[in-house]
Amino acid sequence: MQAYFPLAAALAAYLIGSLSFAVIVSRVMGLNDPRTFGSKNPGATNVLRSGSKGAAIATLLLDAAKGWLPVMLVKWVGQPYGLGEGTVAMVGLAAFLGHLYPVFFKFVGGKGVATALGVLLGMSWILGLATAATWVIMAVFFRFSSLASLTAAVFAPVYYLLGGGVVWFMDKSIMLSLSVMSLFLIYRHAENISRLAKGTESRLGKKSKSEKQKHVHQHDHDHTQKRKH
Repeated sequence: MQAYFPLAAALAAYLIGSLSFAVIVSRVMGLNDPRTFGSKNPGATNVLRSGSKGAAIATLLLDAAKGWLPVMLVKWVGQPYGLGEGTVAMVGLAAFLGHLYPVFFKFVGGKGVATALGVLLGMSWILGLATAATWVIMAVFFRFSSLASLTAAVFAPVYYLLGGGVVWFMDKSIMLSLSVMSLFLIYRHAENISRLAKGTESRLGKKSKSEKQKHVHQHDHDHTQKRKH
C-alpha cells in the first residue's frame, strides 16, 4: 500500500496545479476571461492587461503557491510514509504540468513561470530566490518578461547543479525534474522566442502593436459617437 503513496501525492499535486487561478480570480473579480484577450494566456501577465493590478498580483501569488504547497507538504509530512526526494521531484513536476495542462480547464493552461518558481521555492528557498533574482535582473535591464522567464528557466537547473554538495545534497531526480520543467518553459515560450528574434516582442509596461491599434480604434469609435450626439 505504501508504494502507492508517491503516485497518490503526484496525482493530488497535478489536481492542485490544474486550478487555473488566472481564470478563477478573473471570474471572482468580475473581469473578462484572460483566455479571450491579449496573449490569451491564463497567467498573471495577461490578467494585468485587464487593468487590475490586484487581480494580477493575486494570480501570481496563487499560481506560485500551488507549486510550493504540494512540495512542502511532502517535505513536512511525507517522511513517515517513505516519501523522499524522488517524490518531491515528481510532485513538483506534477503541479507544474497541472498548470500547463489543467484537467479542469480542457487542458489549456498557462506557461508555468509562477508555478515553476513556487516549486523551486519549495525545493529550496535559496534556489528559488536565485532564480527569481535572475528573472528580476533580466526584466529590469531588458524589459522583456519572456526573455527574463527564458533566462531564469535555463539557469534554474544550472544553479542546482552548481550548488550540489555545497548548499544542498545533489539528487538526480530533482535535477531531472528541474531540467524537464526548464524544457517545457522554453517550449511554451516558442512564440515569444520568435517575436524576440523578429524584434516584435512587447516590452514590460508597454502595449503591443495590436493592443495599441485596438485602443486607437476604440478611441476613434468613441469620438465618432460623441460627434453624433
